[in-house]
Amino acid sequence: MERIPVLKMGKCLLVTIQVDLQDQMAVQLQDDLAVRISASGATGVLIDISSLEIVDSFIGRMLISISGIAGVLGATTVVVGMQPAVAITLVELGLSLEGVRTALNVERGMTLLRRADGGDLEC
Repeated sequence: MERIPVLKMGKCLLVTIQVDLQDQMAVQLQDDLAVRISASGATGVLIDISSLEIVDSFIGRMLISISGIAGVLGATTVVVGMQPAVAITLVELGLSLEGVRTALNVERGMTLLRRADGGDLEC
């Protein structure tokens, strides 16, 4: 099974999803991120979904779950690059991604992570 790469940059973990995210891949990403956050002591997780054209309810719930798990482990998660059609679909499905921080692009997402860490986050 193909895995989504998780890159470490300073105190951040960076995830760029560049393939259609299948359910099993999303579950594996959740597990991989939990292990990496715990092992590395990362305080920020940035997930770039700009390549995703479709996000179903399962993937939406997985993003919420990933953010929750990261939070319990002491890391802030920001999802960036959501396309308008994806945002519309999530709202229509009743998934507001409550508790998940979002930003339009990577630059704004990194700014959110820095602010969440008191400006001391090195990514």
